[in-house]
Amino acid sequence: MIYLDNAATTKPKKEVIDVMMPFLTEQYGNPSAIYSFSAQNKTAIQKARKQVAELINAKENSIYFTSGGTEADNWALIKTAEAYEEKGRHIITTKIEHHAILHTCDYLEKRGFEITYLGVDNDGRISLEELKQAIRKDTILISVMFANNEVGTIQPIEQIGEIASEHGIVFHTDAVQAFGHVPIDVEAMHIDLLSASGHKIYGPKGVGCLYINNSLKISSLIHGGGQERARRAGTENVPGIVGFGHAAMLAKETLKERMEKETRLRDFFIKELFNRISDIKLNGCKENRLPNNINVSFPYVEGESMLIMLDMQEICASSGSACTAGSIDPSHVLVAMGLSSDEARESVRFTISDETTEEELRATVDAVETIVSRLRSMSPYYDN
Repeated sequence: MIYLDNAATTKPKKEVIDVMMPFLTEQYGNPSAIYSFSAQNKTAIQKARKQVAELINAKENSIYFTSGGTEADNWALIKTAEAYEEKGRHIITTKIEHHAILHTCDYLEKRGFEITYLGVDNDGRISLEELKQAIRKDTILISVMFANNEVGTIQPIEQIGEIASEHGIVFHTDAVQAFGHVPIDVEAMHIDLLSASGHKIYGPKGVGCLYINNSLKISSLIHGGGQERARRAGTENVPGIVGFGHAAMLAKETLKERMEKETRLRDFFIKELFNRISDIKLNGCKENRLPNNINVSFPYVEGESMLIMLDMQEICASSGSACTAGSIDPSHVLVAMGLSSDEARESVRFTISDETTEEELRATVDAVETIVSRLRSMSPYYDN
């Protein structure tokens, strides 16, 4: 199998699984208990918290573990809105956010908050001038994703953070795709809230985190016990947290090397596709782009048909976010970037990992070339 859907999820590293195993077997104590058997688990959680914090230059006590990126996004938006609603009820986000943000904004709109959705250019980047013009006296939150999950475009996060800071507005970024894949510094980038997930960095599923700047006074999303310093109730997912922490540590240690390798492979794959297949288009920004993301439109080729035919050759890719797989609607991201509904449905996303090889990519290009030729030959609209 050739796996090229690493934006959906990554294969857990063996080292990550190895550090998790004791907490699934012998070290099964509840971290909240007072005896030494359970104290080991509490210590392990604190170690993981430090490992995650170090990856984004955050203070250790500003990291709160969650069930994943979706919970972190919900917590950031809903509880910030509630905490600052006396100041105002206006929130700014973008049209290309993950549905964890967009659907949470829908919920907040029903509660009386007003949402401004910024557009993007053809590369998927927002305009800083448009952002400035959207800010009002009652704006309390700006939420802009660090890097897009479908096309890999990286936003000007540091400049957005500076603008938010100058206006005294809370700044949140959904960094699920960027966390551990590109450098992130919450201090230098003026980030107040950041969402991340373990299974995007070769860690386990079902665990993530929300970074909360210690100056913010937002409350819990989940109520109950006093876990996570009384900010996120529920018995901790110790094996998941330990695995997440170790994955974050590995990501920090190998970041430069992985970025260089993945960028080289990404550019090689793009070059081969364009050399071998006519009339195709790269979606997303060429320069400000995640190292592992390739999103391409193949005119006169239905994306879902290509994915099925790739799957028959044991090649895994996707047509967009895994969270919207099976949807008949075109990608909201690609439509926001100016593609027509048909063009959006003709797009396929390939996302590589640090284990992807040049040989695998050559084999994928061979398969894609054959599939595109076959599907176009059956299209009444394609004139070669």
